[in-house]
Amino acid sequence: MKVTQPRSLGHWLSWWLAVQTLAGLGAVCLGVYLATSVSLTSRQRSELAQKEQVIRHLVAEASKGGSIDALRHKLDDFFLGRSDLRLVLRAVPSGTIYESSDPPVSSVNYLRTSFEMPWSLSPEGLLRVVMEVDSSADRVVLNRLAWTLLASALIGSVLVSAGGFALVRSALRPVAHLADQLRQRVTLDLVQPLNGSAQAKELQPLVLQFNELLERVRAAHVQLESFNADVAHELRTPLTNLIGECELALRRPRDAVALQEVIGSNLEEIQRLSSIVNDMLFLSRAQIGVEARRQLAPSLAKVARDVIEFHDAALQDADVSALVVGDASGWVDVALLKRALSNLLSNATRFAERGSSIHIRISEPARGSIRLVVANRGRAIPVEQLHRIFDRFYRVDAARQGSGVNHGLGLSIVKAIAMMHGGRSLAACGAGVTEIGMEFEATKPDASRLEAT
Repeated sequence: MKVTQPRSLGHWLSWWLAVQTLAGLGAVCLGVYLATSVSLTSRQRSELAQKEQVIRHLVAEASKGGSIDALRHKLDDFFLGRSDLRLVLRAVPSGTIYESSDPPVSSVNYLRTSFEMPWSLSPEGLLRVVMEVDSSADRVVLNRLAWTLLASALIGSVLVSAGGFALVRSALRPVAHLADQLRQRVTLDLVQPLNGSAQAKELQPLVLQFNELLERVRAAHVQLESFNADVAHELRTPLTNLIGECELALRRPRDAVALQEVIGSNLEEIQRLSSIVNDMLFLSRAQIGVEARRQLAPSLAKVARDVIEFHDAALQDADVSALVVGDASGWVDVALLKRALSNLLSNATRFAERGSSIHIRISEPARGSIRLVVANRGRAIPVEQLHRIFDRFYRVDAARQGSGVNHGLGLSIVKAIAMMHGGRSLAACGAGVTEIGMEFEATKPDASRLEAT
């Protein structure tokens, strides 16, 4: 397989500048040459036209009462010192009556004009006049001009190209400086943003976007470190419990009932570990872009009431009630939607004030869009922590109360389910009311997408 070498932007710009300079100067020089050539030819033709008028006048005088000798004498005086101009008068049919100079060796550099006029001294009464002007001198001037223009174009192209090479290198120097900064970020500190103060205006958006990317990488790195610590903490507790109970059970003989109690306790810890692993696998599938299997749900309020009925015991223990406000229909994954509502309701139940009411609000902010929000009255979430409540294993309570039952993935799963429906998670807090939910599109998917899922 042939590997294509990367093209040098500096060389490419410099060579194209050189080619365009040569083409531009060549076009200008060609225009000057053609304009000069046309001007010289026009001048010669104008001169021939003037000479024609003089000859017509002299021939007319000789035809009226003069003689051929007098005509020849006047023509000799007229063409005296004009070796580049040749005149031939031929009387028809008697022959040549005047010729100013020897015939030219070649007619390549001669301009010629001929005409006929009345001639009373000829039996036929007709005189044919031929004039030729030698343009060799003009041709020499044009040749010198051509070589001069060619040399000027080449020298000018070389000078402009040299300046272009220097200008391109100077213009690309900030890019090289930017590349050095990127190399240092890779080898030293990836978190430190790029310094775009020395960059051109056109490169400022690139520097800005790259710095934003670095900030996202830094945030992801911090989140990954926190996530690793949280995973270790969540897995360490049940594993420690399992190891401790197993060691304790092995220290002395136990009857079958005692062993059953140990196995039952260990089974609870194993189930907790299994729950964490299953939730992590679910989040991983959502992260790689797995979409929800949608079906038409005629009433989302009914789905919400089913979730409330499932949590009836927990609601009574917390001394709170739950109420569904609004309704909508749409294409959703009912099982995933129940899971999201169950997590939201469970979270609201834990933090709601005793004796208060939890509201599950269902609305359609736009056509084909559904918003599900669970609102409870209770302790407010600090604003600086509100955007982090959907992070994995994140808890507002730093002491991790209730971590034996809830391992901090409930709201992360809500966010993942919203993403699987092509939506987003929502969180707001104000006036003692906390609202957490999601908003997503609930339109009917294409048939091709249904087959793919």
